Amino acid sequence: MSPDLRRGALRAALALVLSGVSFASALAQAAYPNKPVRIIVPSTPAGVLDNVARTLALRLPDQLGQPIVIENRGGAGGNIGAEAAARSPADGYTLFIGFNATHGANLALFGKLSYDPVADFAPISLLAAVPNIVSVHPSVPVNSLAELVALAKATGKLSYASSGNGTSTHLAAEMFKAAAGIHIVHVPYKGSAPAVADVIAGQVPVLVDSVASSAAQVKAGKLKALATTSPRRLTVLPELPTVAESGYPGFQSTAWVGLLAPAGTPKAIIDQINAAVLKVMAHPETRERMAGFGAEITTSTPEEFAAHIRSEMSKLGKVVRDANIKVN
Repeated sequence: MSPDLRRGALRAALALVLSGVSFASALAQAAYPNKPVRIIVPSTPAGVLDNVARTLALRLPDQLGQPIVIENRGGAGGNIGAEAAARSPADGYTLFIGFNATHGANLALFGKLSYDPVADFAPISLLAAVPNIVSVHPSVPVNSLAELVALAKATGKLSYASSGNGTSTHLAAEMFKAAAGIHIVHVPYKGSAPAVADVIAGQVPVLVDSVASSAAQVKAGKLKALATTSPRRLTVLPELPTVAESGYPGFQSTAWVGLLAPAGTPKAIIDQINAAVLKVMAHPETRERMAGFGAEITTSTPEEFAAHIRSEMSKLGKVVRDANIKVN
């Protein structure tokens, strides 16, 4: 065989090998997923994060064709679960339920994290928003947010309960205090239940907490709601004005939940999961279940979610620094 023919044969063989590799790679990617997909939830069972994850997991197998396994890894404000997810293989078989702590406030709150909220994750989609409500004990002589601000300025002795130091309810309250120019003493609790219970008992006059924990008590007359921190009125309490409507245009502070994967997960897989998530979240049963625990469906593209995370880190980081919030 002449040198020219030999070179031509080698080139043809190489092209065949490369096309085979490309085809095998495409085939492997097209086969995703071919085993169960794990979703790490950075909280204990039965909370809002867990409820969102399990609601998603009910119908996600219909779209992906594989079972979804929920793994709860609570602790350290979500940081334990976030680190576990960030260190997992970037193959689409480990996903993570991130929220406004792990991908918003925690870097400022803790000063240093064992994971990078931006560099270590590939955003997939926002899933839900969980609005907060500003409410008071029925005996407090105010019927609007403006009256509460006036009372705070007149007495200088009000206090408010939240679900914990550095939580979304704490940050929402501190944002409002700064916007209104008032001083109200923070009384942190270890969770929403004891905070709500003490306000109902009259131990603390003001409460800033999620609609999930407050709405039923408002409807029962045990709490007097003044405003929601969400950008629009709530479906569950349509008569309740927003903080923005109450004299603070542009104000909003809403807890959010989203789905992410470890950084480096192939974009084709990210896009496939995003499309599946959008179908699940559009289902009427999903919307009904989410509304049942006070969450409103909020979806996005991966790019929109990435921009949201950067914005939240900047906004919440400023709140933490300005209010000098520390975590134990």
